Amino acid sequence: MAIRPSSFSSADSAVRDPRGGSLDPAVIVDASGGTRLSTAGESTNWVLGNSAAMRRIAKSIERAAEVECTVLVCGETGTGKELWARLLHRSGPRRNKAFIPVNCAALTPSLAESQLLGHEKGSFTGANGRSLGIFRAAEGGMVFLDEIGEMPAELQAKLLRVLQQREVLPVGANEPEPIDVQIVAATNRDLEKEVEKGTFREDLYYRLNMIELRVPSLRERAEDIPAYIEFFSTKFSDRYRLPKWSPTAEALAEFCSFEWPGNVRQLEHVIEQAYVLQMEPKIPARKTAEGGASAITAPGRLPCLDLAKLREQAIREALQMTRGHKANAAKLLGVHANTMTRLLKEIEGGEAATDDESAA
Repeated sequence: MAIRPSSFSSADSAVRDPRGGSLDPAVIVDASGGTRLSTAGESTNWVLGNSAAMRRIAKSIERAAEVECTVLVCGETGTGKELWARLLHRSGPRRNKAFIPVNCAALTPSLAESQLLGHEKGSFTGANGRSLGIFRAAEGGMVFLDEIGEMPAELQAKLLRVLQQREVLPVGANEPEPIDVQIVAATNRDLEKEVEKGTFREDLYYRLNMIELRVPSLRERAEDIPAYIEFFSTKFSDRYRLPKWSPTAEALAEFCSFEWPGNVRQLEHVIEQAYVLQMEPKIPARKTAEGGASAITAPGRLPCLDLAKLREQAIREALQMTRGHKANAAKLLGVHANTMTRLLKEIEGGEAATDDESAA
């Protein structure tokens, strides 16, 4: 399956740049031969963008698919790192084999080795049967290690052995077993800095980084926004059976000038939410503790703010932006996942107390 410049699969008309004139066709997945990159279970092409950066990444994807080497995908939360991994999988000879995504931040510390490498029957309490583990289960296919920067140091050493020897040693086994998988890792961290700090192994970093795909944030490639708007508008118009939204030149200019801290995922959410609520898509507004739009305050003066309410609002918006994914919401807020869990418990506890007081 090739990746090529192509027109939209179901666009009504050419997408217009707010500066005037039509945009070049977006880079999409070539669906020839019945192979499509589906989203949310739908049989549809996925728009990758018009920018030079997206075209460079598409070329790197084709090369990585040819040589089947390890790939490191770097980018902020919401830039679509897993999408690129899936595209790589569907572009190469492993397309008919398994694609197994692994959230490294969610691996259970006590069972992570068994989850990745497998185990033999009786190798530990509760091991009532033999387990293949993720790497052997993906034989012939691809393993996608998301949030690789969160992987504990002891597991980093195990992963390095897998990459170097192309084999796994299951828990409780005496002999290693060979594997044939392509490994793609992704991170929103600067792994070079993590190496300098000693939190990420340098040898593992170089093993993973045979080909690096650095996905720029949406604010760095505003020229892609019209293509995404066209794609998502068509997608959700079909899903909710509603007329397709076509932005005015003014609205398109506003969308292109917004920074989109949640990147493509946030843009998709804004457009889908508009279809769900049957209203015009709106640029997300910064809100005050009272829930209204933020106002400009006089220099040297700050509004009276309830910090607890602001914190709760920030957490709720991060969860909404990440569709309830706590680990991603924590990254968006710049806090540890354990801190996020504690803050959520505090919020839930506060709501319960308020309900009790109201009942009394």
